[in-house]
Amino acid sequence: MAAFRHRSRVSGLHHDILVQIEDVVFGYGARAVLKGINLTARRGQVVAIMGSSGCGKTTLLRLIGGQVRAGRGTVRVAGESVGELDRAGLYRLRRKMGMLFQFGALFTDVSVFDNVAFQLREHTDLSEDTIRDLVLMKLHAVGLRGAAHLMPSELSGGMARRVALARAIALDPMLVMYDEPFAGLDPISLGVTGNLIRRLTDSLGLTSLVVTHDVQESLKIVDYVYFVSEGVIVAEGTADEIRASALPYVHQFVHGEADGPVPFHYPAPAYADDLRLGAQGA
Repeated sequence: MAAFRHRSRVSGLHHDILVQIEDVVFGYGARAVLKGINLTARRGQVVAIMGSSGCGKTTLLRLIGGQVRAGRGTVRVAGESVGELDRAGLYRLRRKMGMLFQFGALFTDVSVFDNVAFQLREHTDLSEDTIRDLVLMKLHAVGLRGAAHLMPSELSGGMARRVALARAIALDPMLVMYDEPFAGLDPISLGVTGNLIRRLTDSLGLTSLVVTHDVQESLKIVDYVYFVSEGVIVAEGTADEIRASALPYVHQFVHGEADGPVPFHYPAPAYADDLRLGAQGA
């Protein structure tokens, strides 16, 4: 796909780069996962990372958060090289990040209120009165101020995802990373979650990185998309450019086609040969 200059829905100073991944190579032992990735996310953007299961999408989030370090290349967040930070520097940078895990990952034994308050109590010296006001503000932003007293077991899947989002923005991060935020949601909750990601990105001026398989919902809210396959970026562009892409892999993924570069059949001998061998052995 032709080179494209990122276009965000915000202007001015928000056009500076927040996340920059340059020529990153990473693997687990002898198994190569990422084979030279280049990716950029600017302030105020929603950027989606798409691709088949196991292609390295979540590994990219782990590299940005410093859970793992690149074998080669550079991961920069707000100008800092994540791989070169010591533990104190990494923890300091992580406090400027929020993370929405797949299926929410709420603390099951404490209330909705205490889930959102957790980071504020751990990382600030704010009074309980101030924490209360901030927690209610974050829950109000996701439409769940009235659910503050509930336990996670009393929430629907969509509500749990929204509480997790309130927790992810509790410390007013500059970057929020989402790992499959739409997985398992009904159509209403799916639409609500997508709109929240877009609205909170715009209103808070943060950057959102969304790892997802949900092409159609994501293309409604993103500024830019990266497609990963076999450890490399195979396509990138705006939502309209991705929808119009003639690249076989992207076309198959966007339109959910059963066969294409990702085959329906697992590699096997010719069907007729298998039948003939079976008949000979009978």
